[in-house]
Formats: sequence, C-alpha cells, structure tokens
Amino acid sequence: MNGILSILPKDIEEKIIAITNGNIKDIEEIRIRVNRPVELLTGTKTVFLPYFVDMSEAEKLISKLGKHSFYTLEEELKRGFITIEGGHRIGLGGKVILENGKVKGIRHVSSFNIRIAKEKIGIGEKWIPFLYDSNWKHTMIIGPPQTGKTTLLRDFARIMSTGSKRWNIPAQKVGIVDERSEIAGCFQGVPQMTFGHRLDVLDACPKAEGMMMMIRSMSPDILVVDEIGRKEDTEAILEAVNAGVRLMMTTHGESFEDIQHRPTLKPILEQKIFQRYFELKRIQGPGKVVSLKDENGREIYGKTGGYK
Repeated sequence: MNGILSILPKDIEEKIIAITNGNIKDIEEIRIRVNRPVELLTGTKTVFLPYFVDMSEAEKLISKLGKHSFYTLEEELKRGFITIEGGHRIGLGGKVILENGKVKGIRHVSSFNIRIAKEKIGIGEKWIPFLYDSNWKHTMIIGPPQTGKTTLLRDFARIMSTGSKRWNIPAQKVGIVDERSEIAGCFQGVPQMTFGHRLDVLDACPKAEGMMMMIRSMSPDILVVDEIGRKEDTEAILEAVNAGVRLMMTTHGESFEDIQHRPTLKPILEQKIFQRYFELKRIQGPGKVVSLKDENGREIYGKTGGYK
C-alpha cells in the first residue's frame, strides 16, 4: 500500500493518511478524476477527499506511471489499465484513440481507478474437502463485481500449486491465463502474489487463446482463468476438458440460476462440466460465500452457514 501512496501527488498522499488516521490497510480503491474530488472505497464505505485534481496533475501521474516514457505504456494503454509493482492495477479513462476500428490507446487520461491488490492467504482452505476427491473438481466462482471472486480464485491457485499436507494433496502444475493481470498481479511477467513452485502464468493474454497456448506449451494439470463469458471462452473450455485439464474459473453473475440464462455459457451448463459452483455476495465487505452448489444446482453449503 505504501508503494501506491508513493506514486500519488504529495497532497493526495497526505490527505489520505490524514483522513484515515494512517489506517490505510482497508482501502480497496482510490479513484482520481480530473476536476472532481478524490474518492476512497473501503469494504464498507465511500469517502470523498476535499481535494480536486487538475489536468496538469493527471498528466504528471500518467508520466510517473510510465516512468516518464509514454512509449513504455503503449501496450497497457491499449488495454485500458496499467499493472504496477506489487500487482496493483490502475484502470484509465480518457480520450480513446482508434486505428482501423481497434483501440490503439488512450490520450488525455482524466480518470484513474487504482485497485489495491490484496491477498487473503488461507481463505480457500475450508473449501478443500468440497473441491478435491482424488482430483480437483471443475469449479466456477459466480458473483457480481467486487465480491471477492478473484481473491478466492487466487488462493485456490496457491493451494493447488503448493499442495496440502493436511489433506494429503500433492502440488500440481497450475497454469494461469491472466488477461487483466489481476490473478497473479504480474509485473514485467513475474507474479507478485504468493503461489507454490508449480505455477506458470500467461500475463495480459486473451483468455481463449491463452488457454490453448498454455495447454500446448506448458501441459498444466489445472487451468485458472478469470471472468469467462464469451463464446470463444466456452469453446476453449470444451477443448481443455477434452484434453483432460481441470478448470478453476470465475464469471460475473448473481447466482447459478442467473448464469443459466447466458447463451454463451449454455453448452458448459448443459454438459455439466463444472462440478462446483460458488455464489459470492458483498456482505459487510467482499468474499462472502452464500452458497456452494453441485453440477445439478443442488446446494451443498447454504445461506444459513450449514453444510448439507
């Protein structure tokens, strides 16, 4: 978190420390918008700082992120976000530049969404008995934005690539296709998050293409992917299953019933490929599992907190 503060204009850094009384660990997002107050988001509330950023400060910030070289940001600007050391991701808004109908980059950046990368090591441990039975079960984590899907997925990847002495589970080869640099939080291709020794990452790679690349080149036992939902994702998932690879993935949605209405996921659901479905909600902060279901949609763990 201190690394994040160091890239901000000094006035913003001082005001954040002052308004939080130095207790900055609960901050999840810092949103900076030109001619608007700086916004802080924690797990339970939103706070606006009495400070307005002008365009010159925004330009200084983007220059600092690119280490004073706009060329170094070229690929990141095409994607609309920058990943910095520590795995923190900074989303950008501004004037989009097109070339042949495709996004070439962003200029006149006027909005910054600094998402603080946080690990919650151990949050996946309690679910191991439901996910492993001589092999890992194909698992999908469902939830709206900011419900902790990626945080839970990341810890599962850590456990699978480390193994578990408690449950007598060996470490397995895990391949992460990290299209938005959120799962592993890579900086210059190196994961910044905690994983085991048996893990490989394709950073900033489109999911569908990356899954096939990973299978062909790295022979993973398990594929970990965030936010599936496009038709090409589904096709790649079917290919991965046919290749004998286990799957651990997330998707946007309110519930198991909700994603059944998505045409792109229909082939997966009809074939009952995924054997476990987690449903997450944002209740007093992200990461609350409200239900765990099997491939038929039957509840294994319910809202009452009991096992079935």
